[in-house]
Amino acid sequence: MSNLLQFSGHQHFRTRLVLSILSGKHVKIDKIRSEDKNPGLRDFEVSLLRLLEKVTNGTVIEISVTGTAILLKPGVIFGGALAHDCPLSRSIGYYIEPIIMLAPFCKQPLQLTLQGITTDEYDLSVDLLRTVTLPHLQLFGISDGLELRIKKRGAPPEGGGEIQFICPVVKQVKTLNFVEPGKIKRIRGIAHAVRVNPQFSNRLIESSRSILNRYIPDIYLYSDVYKGNESGKSPGYALSLLAESTTSVIHCSEAISKPGIAPEDVGLEAARALMSEVNLGGCVDRKHQILVLLMMVLGSEDVGRCCMSEPTPRTIQFLRDVKQFFGTSFKIVPTESGSSQLLYSCYGTGYVNTNRALV
Repeated sequence: MSNLLQFSGHQHFRTRLVLSILSGKHVKIDKIRSEDKNPGLRDFEVSLLRLLEKVTNGTVIEISVTGTAILLKPGVIFGGALAHDCPLSRSIGYYIEPIIMLAPFCKQPLQLTLQGITTDEYDLSVDLLRTVTLPHLQLFGISDGLELRIKKRGAPPEGGGEIQFICPVVKQVKTLNFVEPGKIKRIRGIAHAVRVNPQFSNRLIESSRSILNRYIPDIYLYSDVYKGNESGKSPGYALSLLAESTTSVIHCSEAISKPGIAPEDVGLEAARALMSEVNLGGCVDRKHQILVLLMMVLGSEDVGRCCMSEPTPRTIQFLRDVKQFFGTSFKIVPTESGSSQLLYSCYGTGYVNTNRALV
């Protein structure tokens, strides 16, 4: 069966499912933690499969008895108004990242409500998703009515957060030509503290400013206060930072509270992480390489170009997977001799959203 692609292992699970649904090719993933003491899929992976089943129509997912192999036969990306409860083992960012990649190609505009943990140390927090990930979608002409609302915050381990993601449908995404990194012109940030002393968010801001003030005057760090029921079930605080350039390039970083670590240290950690991200340069930061490259592959039949830093191991595997699903290869060359900046270019597949309900 030429329409079936086979992979092994639990790594890169989400991107392979997304590529399968977009390309319409069946995918079989086996040897999922087969050597582990506790083999098979984890609860968050099963929950993601259930969420993809809700977002699509006619998708068939078969999981083996031991849970170490799955077969996915993709259906139509449907959308509509949906709600999903996310297990507390991973934050909402884990579940919504693949959905953001699929949402523009739904049949109906997506209105998704997710409940769970809003910020953790493994995945993108809802603040970065709202302030950084969604503007990356706007580069491809997906903007009218695109928003993410944070209704309640939920810190680990108990969660209790809630967000609403609204995404319009498009017929086709635009070709990207994004090669000028520009100069950093402003830094913005959001500090939040829930179920702890509200002064903590001010301490986060002051300590991160002690580093950031040396570089640029236009810094605005916002203290986000949630009270009572809206602050979730567990105490916690975090700082999300983003640096924007003259050409609308956005670099981001974040740091979250850990037991026994003062808010000042969390603020310093976020500021240093932002500096190292800016130092890498490029037009897209490391956390969003995969999203931008995927949209370039799906772009109209023209050459898309984007300047980025070196690919992360995740991005390298994603580029290999894209070649298997869509047959698209990227040309990656240094922007200048001796530069760490790389220019990624590919010929778009001209992907058209055939699911879209005709108005």
